[in-house]
Amino acid sequence: MKSFFRFALLALVLIVVALVSALMAMRFAIHGQEVQVPPIVGLTPIEAERAVAALGLQLEVERQYYSPQIPTGRIMLQVPAAGTKVRRGWQVRVAQSMGPQRVAIPDVTSQSERAAELNIRRRGLDVASTAAMQLPGTPADRVLAQSPPPNASQVAAPRTSLLITIASAPAAYVMPSFVGEPLGTASRALQDAGFKLGIVAMAPETANAGNVPSSAPPAQPSPMSVISVQTPPAGQKVLAGAVVNFEVR
Repeated sequence: MKSFFRFALLALVLIVVALVSALMAMRFAIHGQEVQVPPIVGLTPIEAERAVAALGLQLEVERQYYSPQIPTGRIMLQVPAAGTKVRRGWQVRVAQSMGPQRVAIPDVTSQSERAAELNIRRRGLDVASTAAMQLPGTPADRVLAQSPPPNASQVAAPRTSLLITIASAPAAYVMPSFVGEPLGTASRALQDAGFKLGIVAMAPETANAGNVPSSAPPAQPSPMSVISVQTPPAGQKVLAGAVVNFEVR
């Protein structure tokens, strides 16, 4: 019996030792793949790429900014920061200095979007983003505002954002009923509301009335003709400037 317990205890100790060894080996394997990000601020992209590649890392130049302190072409920012522990194969993202700002920010307000973009790119700048808004009384496709403003100094990035005007949506109305009203009255109401009078035709029963001799000319609409059918019908949503057609009797 004592031999059995001695054997079980020995087996338990061996299992614990094996687990501890496995954990230590795994920890060593994981941390063995970690490296410290080197300091690359102030280096050229080629020098920085060599420094990170030697540690199994990758370099990605993502942005360019003006900087009066960092010479043109040198690395001015890095992420992750120097000294950070990362896994091999990690990507180090950097921003490159363009030196002091030497380009004046052009005034592109009131220009079309296309003209503004050409004006900006002609100076070696980029369009960062564009936003659009409706502004009643202002023509569409015009630069309403820009950032940075014209002739701004100490600009961080060589990019300009634009706010462009777009055409306002036409006003919408619910079509009223003109059935039963005189054509002349309805025509004036349409004109005052900004609608257009379209085709006015005599209703079939009026145009072919049996008491009218076949040799007589067909009846013609007049301001006193009464509206019997309208298109679009009453209650339908219509836009300003819509054409309205009538049948009258």
